[in-house]
Amino acid sequence: MAENDMAGTTGATVTVEQIGSPIRRVGTQRQTLIGLKLNKLRRRSTLPDTSATRGMIEAVKHLVRVVPSDER
Repeated sequence: MAENDMAGTTGATVTVEQIGSPIRRVGTQRQTLIGLKLNKLRRRSTLPDTSATRGMIEAVKHLVRVVPSDER
């Protein structure tokens, strides 16, 4: 049953690190960081590499960075 929960995913992941503060930012940007499982500076989160995740990263690209796989 658990195999069907991840149906359609290739297993690829992307790791993002928060490098900017959401203070004095639009509320939607703060919510996007929470959606990316980030809430404090220098925190890292590994997420499935989907178009939705990439869109969220694009929305807050000035607050996060994508961590290369050799730094994980």
